[in-house]
Parts: sequence; C-alpha cells; structure tokens
Amino acid sequence: MLCGSPLCIAFETTPKSLPPVAGRMSLRLEMLQVARLAPNVLGDSAPLVRQFLIGQLNSDGGFRNRSGESDIYYTVFGIEGLLALQADFPVKLLASFLKKFGSGENCDFVHLCCLARCWADLKTATANDQDLVPAGCFQSIAERLGKYRSLDGGFYPEEHSDYASAYACFLALGAYQDCCQPVPDIEKVAAAVTRLAMPDGGFANERCTPVGATNATAAAATVLRFLRMPPPSQTARWLMDRFCPSGGFLAVPRAPIPDLLSTATALHALAGLNADFGKIKEPCLDFVDSLWSNAGGFHGHWGDDHLDCEYTYYGLLALGHLSL
Repeated sequence: MLCGSPLCIAFETTPKSLPPVAGRMSLRLEMLQVARLAPNVLGDSAPLVRQFLIGQLNSDGGFRNRSGESDIYYTVFGIEGLLALQADFPVKLLASFLKKFGSGENCDFVHLCCLARCWADLKTATANDQDLVPAGCFQSIAERLGKYRSLDGGFYPEEHSDYASAYACFLALGAYQDCCQPVPDIEKVAAAVTRLAMPDGGFANERCTPVGATNATAAAATVLRFLRMPPPSQTARWLMDRFCPSGGFLAVPRAPIPDLLSTATALHALAGLNADFGKIKEPCLDFVDSLWSNAGGFHGHWGDDHLDCEYTYYGLLALGHLSL
C-alpha cells in the first residue's frame, strides 16, 4: 500500500487544524472527535474499515474478542469505530447485550468502565436518548467504581490497593464522565497520578515500575490535563523520544518495534500538550499504513497476525491526528 495507497493519496488533502474542543468534553468524546477525522485519510478505504467492524458484531449484540466471543471490552472499540465512521449499527441489539451486565455487579474494574462507556456511546449514537439506559444504571456504576480507590487516593484495577495505576486513573475518570457523575476527592486522583512521574518526564504505570512507559505517560498526561494540572515540562519531550525513526512509537524505551496502541496514545497525548509533531507525521502515516489490511482492520504491530476492533479503533485515532 504505502506510496500509492489511498491512505497516502488522501493524506495530501486533509485539514490542517484540529476542530475546537469544548472545555468540558469527556475523554471519550475528545478521542471520538479526533477519530472521526480518519476517513479524510482513509479515502476510498473507509468502507472496508466499516465493513470489517460490522463483521465483528456477533448475533447477541456484542463485538468479538480475539477468540470470537462477545466481549464488552471489544464492544467499546467496535461501537466507537463505527461512530467515528458515522456508520449505522443496531443500537437496540447492542443495548440488549449490555443489559445482560446489569449495573456491573459481576464486572471487574476494566469491564465496569467499559459498561459505562458503551452505554454512553449508545446515548451518543441516539442523540442522547434518555430512555435507552436502564434507570439508575450510571449511578450504580459510579458507586461501584469507588471500590477500586487505592489508599493514595487514585484508582487501581483491583480492590484494596495501596497505590494507584495511571491506566486505572484514566479509565476511572472516563467512566465517571460517561456516568455524568463527579469524581469524589478528585484532587487526590491528581496527586496519585503525579506521584507516578519519573525524573525524566515519563510516567510509570505503577509505583513499583522503575521505568516510564508510553501508554502510562499518555494516560497520566491526559488525566492531568483534564484536571487542569500541568504534567512535568519534560513529558512532551519524553513522549517524542519514543518515536521510532522508521515510524510509530515504542511502548517503552528499549522496545524492539513500534506498535499501534503506543502510537495512537502518544499522538493523542502530544496533541493535548500542544506539542509540534509535524515532522514525524509522514513516517507515522507510513507505519499505520503498514498495519492496515485490505480486510479492513488494523494489526497491532508488525508481528501481529490478528485483526480486531481494538486496534482498528486505535488505527482510526492515530489517522485522525495524522490528518491535521
């Protein structure tokens, strides 16, 4: 695909500035707004991506994981990928799938956050249909999130943790936003995330990790931005240093190859920090292009033989940023 591909051709005619972001836009909607720009880069390939995502929908209303089973985690990315492409999908069928999970009584932390996000996505798809979500569902989910507060005031994917993780704080903030509920003691979340900062400007995902990671740094920088707390001045530079000259971003400083998740999250965090990454757009576009399949989906990295909704969504998010 590369030089003569629809991706490269469309790249030459994409818009040059990010649309204005509302001051109170949620994490979910901010990423969705950017992902919606991906068709400007995909060009004639956009229908193939749409067809791939629709093909990942099982008959029970859930989207497939890599084993082919309906999974609420992958359903997040299936819905949001289709929303980004402004494609129609069976909202009532998806709602029936989500209702099986109740208010998340049997969900772990990650899937509880996914449940909130899926319901919020369906509200977005139906122009905020107030009758779609079961009564009290969002409030109950928000209450359950409190079980995952760590003793330092942040969030962790398991109960009764002493310390927070950057990933959990990112998911929790997004889930509270999706539930339209305030985060209790939100200043403690900012403090917990700040304590994960490394001297070089990166962030560890957990306190016990001795090195910064791209996804953790992107999550931490984004959380702090939403909480109006500036990250360390070196954070943007740290993220830029994870750029691989052949294109894409590395997950950690010594990772052997770049990957799509790290590339999408790094670009999103850098955009939020108003960092200039114009010089790396074309090699990043080539990298994302190299992971696209004419089956319509995106691989996670060069060694990944599978296609799924998650990486396809991150492909759309990355392309959205690269279109600007």
